[in-house]
Amino acid sequence: MKKFLQEFKEFALKGNVMDMAIGVIIGGAFAAIITAFTDDFINPLIAAIGGAEVAGRTQIGSTGAYIEWGAFITSVINFIIVALVLFCLLKAMNKLMSIGKKKEEEEKTTKLCPYCKTDIAIKAIKCPHCTSDVPLEPVEED
Repeated sequence: MKKFLQEFKEFALKGNVMDMAIGVIIGGAFAAIITAFTDDFINPLIAAIGGAEVAGRTQIGSTGAYIEWGAFITSVINFIIVALVLFCLLKAMNKLMSIGKKKEEEEKTTKLCPYCKTDIAIKAIKCPHCTSDVPLEPVEED
């Protein structure tokens, strides 16, 4: 049981899990802001421009049930705004993260045979193509 708790502690306190938890909390708060923006700004603006009521609903038969199409449209608008803003933020964060990083040079796995000029393994001491003895140190390519 002690090992299980230790493993859970390591999992829960990893940077990725904590970052994800913070992201979910901020995302919830951001969604509330977008909902308020849509309800208090966009819906009245649409109503003022087109005279349409966005918070509409339609009754289904005589059952007393309603289709809340206005709430659905509001939810779609909220989703589009949240997705657009998160896309822009993610794109900006990726750009900021890549500014300070230098591209690492890949380690060479081949070298040039000084005699037949074909690529051979970096640790080869004999060329498989021309069977010449190749120096151990890599030869500079022209």
